[in-house]
Amino acid sequence: MELLMIIKAIILGLVEGLTEFAPVSSTGHMIIVDDMWLRSEEFLTKHGANTFKVVIQLGSILAVVVTFKDRFINLLSFGRFSKTEIQGNGRLKLSQVIVGLIPAGVLGVLFNDYIDDHLFSTATVLIGLVIGALLMIAADYFGPIRPKTQSIDEITYKQALIVGLFQCLSLWPGFSRSGSTISGGVLTGMSHRVAADFTFIMAVPIMAGASFLSLLKNWEYMTMDALPVFVAGFISAFIFALVSIRFFLKLINKVRLVPFAIYRIVLAGVIYFVFF
Repeated sequence: MELLMIIKAIILGLVEGLTEFAPVSSTGHMIIVDDMWLRSEEFLTKHGANTFKVVIQLGSILAVVVTFKDRFINLLSFGRFSKTEIQGNGRLKLSQVIVGLIPAGVLGVLFNDYIDDHLFSTATVLIGLVIGALLMIAADYFGPIRPKTQSIDEITYKQALIVGLFQCLSLWPGFSRSGSTISGGVLTGMSHRVAADFTFIMAVPIMAGASFLSLLKNWEYMTMDALPVFVAGFISAFIFALVSIRFFLKLINKVRLVPFAIYRIVLAGVIYFVFF
C-alpha cells in the first residue's frame, strides 16, 4: 500500500510540475486527476490531501527559483550582486514585483477559506478552464502585434499593477495563474516571453506565502507516516517543473496563447461529456 501511495504521489507531482507554469491551470488538472482517478483523500484524509498538494506546489516554486536565480539575486540585493545584464532603461525592481502581488495577495487572504471550502471542485474548474481560455484568445487577438515591452527590465509600475489585477482571476480554480497574468501582460504591451518571465517571478512570493500559511494551518497532517508520500511528490514536482518551465519559455513567443486556450476548451468539453 505504501508503494502505491508513493506512485500516486509521483504522478500528482508530475501533473503539478508540468502544468503549474503553463497556462492550462495546474490546480484544475490536479483536482481533475485526483478527484476522478487517484483519490488522494483515501490515503491522506481530506485535509491531509490538501496539505500534500501544497507541499508539491513548493517543489514547483523551487524550480522557478533555480531557473531565475540570477534575477532573484538582483531583486533581493537591489542589483548589487547580479550577473543579469541591464536591458532597456533599468532593472526590474522589487517594488514593481510587490505592486503586482498586492491585489491577489489581499483578496487571497480575505477569501482563502471560502475558496478552499467552496471552489475546489471539478465543476468550478470546468468554468475556469473555459472562461480563462476565452481571456487568452482575447489577449492574443487584441494585444499589440509588435509589443513595446521586449525586456522584463522595461516593465512599468502601471503594467505591474494591471498584471496583478489580472492575477486576481486565478483565485478561481481552473483559471490559471499564468494564463491570467500572461494575458494581462500581453494586453498591456508586453511580449509573451516578458509576460511569462514576470508571471513566474511574481508566482514565487505569492505561491510560497500561500503555501506556508496553509502548511501552518494544517501542520498536524505532516505526520511521519505521510512523510515519504510528501517527499516523493515534492521531488517529482520539482524535477518536472524544472523541465517544463525551460521548455515553455522557449515556446511561448512562437506559439502564443491560442493553442493552450484550445487545449483548455477541448479538455473541458471532454471532461463534461464523459463525467457529467
